[in-house]
Amino acid sequence: MNAKGGRHAALACDDETFRALGHRLIDQIADGLARIPGGPVTRHESASDVRAALDLERGLPEHGTAPGPLLEETAARLFGHSLFNAHPRFFGYITAPSAPIGILGELLAAAVNPNVGAWALSPAATEIEAQTVRWIAEFIGYPIDCGGLLVSGGNMANFVGFLAGRAAKAPWDVRTAGVRAEPRTLRVYASVESHTWIQKATDIAGLGTNAIRWIPTDDRQRMDVAALRQQLAADTAAGDVPCVVVGNAGSVSTGAVDPLREISDLCLEYNVWFHVDGAYGGCAATVPGAPEALRGLTAADSVAVDPHKWLYAPLEAGCALVRHREKLHAAFAYHPPYYHFDEQLINYVDYGPQNSRGFRALKVWLALRQAGAAGYREMIADDIALSRAMAQAISRHEELELATQELSIVTFRYVPREWRSKTGLPDVERHLDELNRQLVERLQRGGDTFVSNAVVAGRYLLRACIVNFHTGLADVEALVEIVAREGRLTERELQGVAQERS
Repeated sequence: MNAKGGRHAALACDDETFRALGHRLIDQIADGLARIPGGPVTRHESASDVRAALDLERGLPEHGTAPGPLLEETAARLFGHSLFNAHPRFFGYITAPSAPIGILGELLAAAVNPNVGAWALSPAATEIEAQTVRWIAEFIGYPIDCGGLLVSGGNMANFVGFLAGRAAKAPWDVRTAGVRAEPRTLRVYASVESHTWIQKATDIAGLGTNAIRWIPTDDRQRMDVAALRQQLAADTAAGDVPCVVVGNAGSVSTGAVDPLREISDLCLEYNVWFHVDGAYGGCAATVPGAPEALRGLTAADSVAVDPHKWLYAPLEAGCALVRHREKLHAAFAYHPPYYHFDEQLINYVDYGPQNSRGFRALKVWLALRQAGAAGYREMIADDIALSRAMAQAISRHEELELATQELSIVTFRYVPREWRSKTGLPDVERHLDELNRQLVERLQRGGDTFVSNAVVAGRYLLRACIVNFHTGLADVEALVEIVAREGRLTERELQGVAQERS
């Protein structure tokens, strides 16, 4: 306070200064984004290198810094020391570049800063989120009168569907009495290709990871429905309670899509909650040329999708959809005396685990309005087509071996010419595993491209995923040549090490 009773706050900013700061920052961001395609995907820096570059070893400052130089310096350092999933040759993980309107939407959402936990605290934001949920459901072919909400990402969206299923299918009041109120075990079923969120969910929900029945897959990494039926029957006969079955709409390693219709029919027969993990592939469900099996997600009791994957929204943005809104409400709602919210309105505190919630929906809502459903179908179809083109280019290359291509994920490995006729031999396979393991590390350090890895049928493979509207055919073709070039160098180094040891 000053002598006249006015207040000077260290974080306050007058209108003129705020405008100047914002204009300068937008210019810096625009310049940084424009430079990404011509620069490295990432730089080979150690953790200590990054800490030193950003001056992150010092203690908390006692006195503040002027916001202009602070923002300018921070923007420069972030663009100088980050990995860029907006780079057209970033193929590593299922993380999309931010749509420009989504970037600006984040700024606008932060300016309004509503708490989207209760309608009274966020009337416009709540209604925008409700419409966004309906639009996402419509886009993937799911009932638009479903319940749903925006969450942080795929893990949390899957958790929400899982907890709704646990509450709905436990034969007792599991929310009040807990999972150990009866001696019967609640069982969860997922294919061996499922994402590790299922382990986190059973852990957090109190079931324990031993409650999971891991179902084998066929030669395309899709759940074996006959094996699922056999396990459901065996557990029912043993007195356990089959509770939730998880189907994959695009597995994390290869993009495999489980036979969702058949799984749904089996869940109806056994009265089990059917949840679909569509965090990656769910948004492709109505895209021409995508696997027909994806359309089976419309029969699920709950579905998880990630707008920050194939809707190209900035992180964080996941979406949980539950067919019957009341089932979602029944899984999360409590009404303590310190809440006085109108229950006739949407209060998202009753539909998910968070009370305080940011305005995640705005960036997704804006992008859906800008591109429309047709624009999104075209972008997703282009990503799938580029993935198939990548698979074809790999198949044509005499030093690369294609393993799988599903949705927009390709798995493959580098195989030197002299080893081509010997693949399958144990010693050769061990050598190829080590070669490709080192090759992935080399590619991730190099900056020319970025891939990850998968293990399929016991083979260590390179994995490339395209969920990037910046990627073009030239980037796909460049990947093939980069991998072959770096593969030769990696093999040469391995042979040199072997000779030294001998």
